[in-house]
Amino acid sequence: MTTATLVARAQDYGAFHEIETKYIFGNFTTGASTGIEGEKAFEPETQANFGKRAGRYTTGETAFELEFTPTQYMQVIFGPSVSYYSIHNVPGLNDRSMGAVNGFEAQLRSVLVDRNPSPFAVTLSLEPEFHSRDQTSGDKVVNYGLEAKLEADAELIKNRLFLGLNLLYEPETTRADLGMWSKESTFGVSSALAYQIIPNVVIGADLWYLRHYDGTFFNSFTGDAVYLGPTFYWKIAPKVLMSAAWETQIAGREVGVASNLDLIDFSRSRARLLLEFEF
Repeated sequence: MTTATLVARAQDYGAFHEIETKYIFGNFTTGASTGIEGEKAFEPETQANFGKRAGRYTTGETAFELEFTPTQYMQVIFGPSVSYYSIHNVPGLNDRSMGAVNGFEAQLRSVLVDRNPSPFAVTLSLEPEFHSRDQTSGDKVVNYGLEAKLEADAELIKNRLFLGLNLLYEPETTRADLGMWSKESTFGVSSALAYQIIPNVVIGADLWYLRHYDGTFFNSFTGDAVYLGPTFYWKIAPKVLMSAAWETQIAGREVGVASNLDLIDFSRSRARLLLEFEF
């Protein structure tokens, strides 16, 4: 698309209109908006992870979610998930090429600070999850997790430039077949910028810092990672949108290992793609 085409399209649409911020940061970082009261939507969302220290490593999980907004201050999301694993010659992991139904997740989002009259908005998100296969290795397990996030955003330039900030805490407990329960937790903080270049098209960048621990409450630090990458959002039609992000680990360390990056607790790169169909 040429610059002239972009300018002409912007002129055709006239002024930039208000935009919901939930998905404009690519959806690793989530905006605080919850939509309009009574909205319903179907949202297939895929997260893929690529790369370990050696070998070939690709995993993906797709959640088929229903989203409902009973009030303008609350949103409920739930649905099953399926996973795919392609793992070959990765130290510490069994070779595997398979797909499987892998669990169920739900999400409750509640507005804590509304944008009007405040210049920023804050939403609390709680997402309980169940998985029947390990998300890293694909081994059969019983896994329960709870992703808790504070999702905040601010409008820096009206209807054009937005800042997103997220704070993450995610404890998990996992048991292999007839094995002992093991516990882990992840802490994270993110910052993202999103700019609406033409009406309904937003580009940006997302920066995440993640720390992994053994134990539910940050008991023993095992490694950290910094991810950075571009984001893209497109309101394709009044009731259809797409949100996407790609991030690469640019820094990190694994406790007890001299090599750069933490490729045990985290992957080298990760991507996310979400489609939303309102009905």
